[in-house]
Amino acid sequence: MNSNNFAILELKYGNIYGGFPNFFAIAEISLLVFDPRGNKVFVETWKNGLDVDYVSVFSKVNELGHTISRAKEVINMKTGRTKPFQEEFKLDKDPLDYLFRKLKPVHQWVKKFLLTNLKKYEIRDIITFDGRRDIFLCEKSGVRLDRMNIVDLQKDLNKETDYLFSLNKLSVIVNFRIEGSYLRSNNLEYWLHPIAAKQLRPKTAAWDAARLLMVYNEYTQFHDDFMMKAALLLNKIQASK
Repeated sequence: MNSNNFAILELKYGNIYGGFPNFFAIAEISLLVFDPRGNKVFVETWKNGLDVDYVSVFSKVNELGHTISRAKEVINMKTGRTKPFQEEFKLDKDPLDYLFRKLKPVHQWVKKFLLTNLKKYEIRDIITFDGRRDIFLCEKSGVRLDRMNIVDLQKDLNKETDYLFSLNKLSVIVNFRIEGSYLRSNNLEYWLHPIAAKQLRPKTAAWDAARLLMVYNEYTQFHDDFMMKAALLLNKIQASK
């Protein structure tokens, strides 16, 4: 990868609550842009403001980042309010058709957001994490990413270590944290504009993008230190079982 800007791409998406299991609606996109020459971080976020409930699947983890269980909750895209997920809840055809029609403009909004920012920051390199579906959903919205250099960090790490790391474990390995307007990890620190820092709240796409940025830069810039700390964490997880 060259010394130009690169972007971390993170999406939040899920099934419409009560809808089909194979239809995913995008709730949020974060494009976190990193300028390696000036160590500058820019955060661009698009949020779906439609009054639609979708199902979010998330991991409950311990202090080592190890998954204890997986859970589902229902989130309203407009308000961000959550409610419990009920497996048996199903929408009838008419209300479901209404929601599909409501979601129609989303493709256009996503396309505009991505094309505007990829052009604005002159992005050629995109970093994802287990990002196959993220890329698919972006391309389904009409954004061609086939000319981009797309790096899936989970895939690269899996190839090197033969272990499928989660972003939760990797965040523990690099000691990811946000302190005031600073992104910090074991060996790195980046200042954020306070307006950008406010976007980085847990469970948001921007939060995951920030975690992935610190993991990626620790992995590429401090590789030996990263691998040693990864091995130590896996030993701790093994010992705690």
